[in-house]
Amino acid sequence: MEPAVTNVETEPKKEVKTIRELSEDEKMMIVLSEDFQRFIDKTGRIMERALSESVDIYTDYTGTADNEDMGDEKSGGRLSLTRWFSDERWSRSRCVTSLDWSPQFPELLLAGYHNSTDSAHDPDGVCLVWNTKFKKTTPEYVFHCQSTVLTATFAKFHPNLILGGTYSGQVVLWDNRVQKRTPIQRTPLSASAHTHPVYCMSVVGTQNAHNLISVSTDGRLCSWSLDMLSQPQEILELQHRQSKAVAVTSLAFPHNDVNNFVLGSEEGAVYSACRHGTKAGVTDTYEGHQGPITGINTHKVPGPVDYSHLFLTSSFDWTVKLWNLKETKPLYSFEDNGDYIYDVAWSPTHPALFAAADGSGRLDLWNLNADTEVPTASVMIDACPALNRVSWTPNGTHVTVGDDTGKIYLYDVGELGQPRHDEWNKLLVTLQELKNNQTDDEIDRLSLNSGPSSLTSIASR
Repeated sequence: MEPAVTNVETEPKKEVKTIRELSEDEKMMIVLSEDFQRFIDKTGRIMERALSESVDIYTDYTGTADNEDMGDEKSGGRLSLTRWFSDERWSRSRCVTSLDWSPQFPELLLAGYHNSTDSAHDPDGVCLVWNTKFKKTTPEYVFHCQSTVLTATFAKFHPNLILGGTYSGQVVLWDNRVQKRTPIQRTPLSASAHTHPVYCMSVVGTQNAHNLISVSTDGRLCSWSLDMLSQPQEILELQHRQSKAVAVTSLAFPHNDVNNFVLGSEEGAVYSACRHGTKAGVTDTYEGHQGPITGINTHKVPGPVDYSHLFLTSSFDWTVKLWNLKETKPLYSFEDNGDYIYDVAWSPTHPALFAAADGSGRLDLWNLNADTEVPTASVMIDACPALNRVSWTPNGTHVTVGDDTGKIYLYDVGELGQPRHDEWNKLLVTLQELKNNQTDDEIDRLSLNSGPSSLTSIASR
């Protein structure tokens, strides 16, 4: 027998492919491509979060937010510094001009900055988006423009859009989905829009019907559609005595009101106004301050008692004043400070609590139900920088202040920010006491000036 012969097929040798090295021009073409830059930008932020945190680092701020609350829920001491934010490249030596919180991602803080006092070659206007959830030391986003940013806000109902009001009078719009740091839209510099500085803006309305309201220091109010910033939808000239334009420095709308609003001015007067109706324009004047108004804030805390008629103002005259929309004289004047007070803000969760920041580096928390003579809590910032802006986190557990050197400080307010169930009713009692004291003071003043006959007239009111 012959042995079986097995044919073994020899596997053909694989041809080794040599990978061609890209030329320098090809490498540069890839590096400069939009897809590559978008990849580096996104993964770079994720890596920064990964290096500093052990929580969910894959949050996509250009996507849709979850319904869960992502804010800080800690409670503890009175006022404790949690952290601070500053960037050597973009915020150093720039005064913080504006603070705002994202309506979709509660951990994102938007800050507007003045022009730099150190570098004449950098853009005049800068906006940075800081992440308070992750301990990364760089901003989440950097935006800039060629005019100083005086106010900045997230575009409510459009979480990817950021709006800025500038010294030139232009309103600019940035989009964090676009791979550019400069505005994608801007209003014209023409007589049909603003040609004076825009210190205040607000997005008002609902998801399906909303507008951007901007006001410049020449008293011109413009209403804009965010889809078209080439021309305002409405223009209203805000004037007071003898048709003199109101030099507007601050603006606030009462809770759930898109027509009526209050204004602070350079001359120290406060005005109420409305956008539509037979009396469109300035409707009332509130006098009491002796210096320019630096901040104005309406009461927005929902609860069993409606306090939307209350608002606060801060001024160069070293005071914070509490007002009622229905009365043209202040309900009360808080006079514990010894420097310009640059900003004031109600707590978003506690009906009787507000924060104020002054030029000596002092941050005060006032609880009207506890004491109206002295602050409930105070803190002095190291090196005593002038504190220019103050803002609460959306859940009311922290308060932020920005100074004139470009730093932002985040403070935990602890139990101070947690209202008891009876705070709304206690505030009613407090306001009535302030009203009674105001009447007593007026009686005393008139009795000193005019004698007993005036007592009868004031007491009979």
